[in-house]
Amino acid sequence: MALRNAVMAALLEGEASGYDLAKAFDASVANFWTATPQQLYRELDRMAAEGLIAARVVEQDKRPNKRLFSLTEAGFAAVHAYTAEQSSKPSAIRDELLVKVQTVDAGDAAAVRAGIAERVLWARAKLARYERLQARLLDGRTEQQHLAGAERIGPYLTLLRGMAFERENVRWGELALLVLDRRADRAQG
Repeated sequence: MALRNAVMAALLEGEASGYDLAKAFDASVANFWTATPQQLYRELDRMAAEGLIAARVVEQDKRPNKRLFSLTEAGFAAVHAYTAEQSSKPSAIRDELLVKVQTVDAGDAAAVRAGIAERVLWARAKLARYERLQARLLDGRTEQQHLAGAERIGPYLTLLRGMAFERENVRWGELALLVLDRRADRAQG
């Protein structure tokens, strides 16, 4: 999947500045795609040059002018074409921490343990952000009410996947820490 597809997905929410899109990537799209602000701005320029998005300048007092981006007809057509493509294979895990865990018996177990503990903290923090986003999306409705009546359900469905991913990161991390702690206790005992 190209970054442009994730950008177009984010722009389905409406007109946004590059800054707004970067925040959206961090808050919601990050549960399935990541990009640095630099990558995002380069892609916005390319997409504008290709006619997939339009940019309008908003003048601001005491601040630099900002550009607001929106999908063009060609952009909506590109979203439709992208979703019509045959789905690719499921993504594979590429995680440096897991390589370190694989070698924990021959490596620095304390450093690996610290890496796992940090991953658990990150996952809990992301899960808390996702839960706040979920509450905003539901806006007092039940999940069933939201799914039955929301104009767009894609953001909620991807949010659920991101939440499940982070819950699993916490579950696995806590298990891995328990196993490493028990092995360390046996080695010292």
